[in-house]
Amino acid sequence: MTQPIDLLAALADIDPASELGQARIERHAATQHAQGSYEVLFSEDDNDLPQQWRFALAAQVAAWHGATRLQAHYQQQVNETVHDVRFAAGHAFAELLSLHPVDASPQHIQNLQSAGWTARGIVTLAQLIAFVSFQSRLLAGLRLLNGEQTATQPHAVAGKWHDAPLTLSGQTALTAFTQQELGWEPWLPAKPLSEFNAAEQATLEKNGHSDSDYFRLLARNLPLLEQRTLTDKGIFYTSGGLSRAERELAATVVSKVNGCIFCASVHARKASQLSKDEPAVQKLLNVAPGAELSHGQSARWAAIIDVVATLSITPAATSLKQLQTLRDQGLNTLALLDVIQSAAFFAWANRLMLTLGEPFLPAQQG
Repeated sequence: MTQPIDLLAALADIDPASELGQARIERHAATQHAQGSYEVLFSEDDNDLPQQWRFALAAQVAAWHGATRLQAHYQQQVNETVHDVRFAAGHAFAELLSLHPVDASPQHIQNLQSAGWTARGIVTLAQLIAFVSFQSRLLAGLRLLNGEQTATQPHAVAGKWHDAPLTLSGQTALTAFTQQELGWEPWLPAKPLSEFNAAEQATLEKNGHSDSDYFRLLARNLPLLEQRTLTDKGIFYTSGGLSRAERELAATVVSKVNGCIFCASVHARKASQLSKDEPAVQKLLNVAPGAELSHGQSARWAAIIDVVATLSITPAATSLKQLQTLRDQGLNTLALLDVIQSAAFFAWANRLMLTLGEPFLPAQQG
């Protein structure tokens, strides 16, 4: 089957000459590298994660996220899949990451290893599931921006989060959201810097990833990590449209829905610094599980929070009415695209941070 140059544009029926089409051109780095991530993931074919398994698992993940067009696209690529013990373990991991990522534990990584998964295979599997979670939400948001109504729900609420007092290694775990700087320890060993060749080390250095356990773990599949990093930069570090502060706010909201304390700490801190409104950000972090995230916020932030939160639940349930509320707050199509892409990206980021390791409170802060 011939692959489209821009899969999401094809599935969302985006006219290149439309406002949305032009906004995506303006955000060309995000558009290009979201497609680039797709191409890396689904052109690889190795024993760590065979290509047919990739398509079969992607179709299932898209189905869990209610992305029927995306599901159909992936299903069309499936010719034959051997369902053995290793595939079954991968499927179980896909269900966990798609629907309940906050419930992940070191045991789930051990289950994959016991079924014969390699470290690189586990990283690629987690990336695939998280990427399709991102892709599904981005597609839902693009279809809304294109004027298509979808199934809706009025509000989304804060999700649950971890309550264990200690991490796997015995460090102080986090049981509440915070703007403090946290550590993060992987449940699967990061690849030592010495095991990367000179060109790979240069790539890690260029992106500031050399000293990070998280990124050296993801670098077990370095071409995919590089596309993901460029997607991230194309979404969060571009001029015009939505303010950086509000993009960071969106990342924090998604992390509240998914219960990702580490991601929330990083992006709440950035949102506070950039917006100069630390109390409003802290109010968001303080929302209890099951409570409405936008409560007590300004009209503009409440509208952003509502859109982001409903795009972050599974399946996504954002409405045209919610987008119109944002337009009424002065957001144009480019800014709305920024809201949606920021929210969608953290469906990807949270699922990696929650399922490959856990945050801890550094000793000097304990």
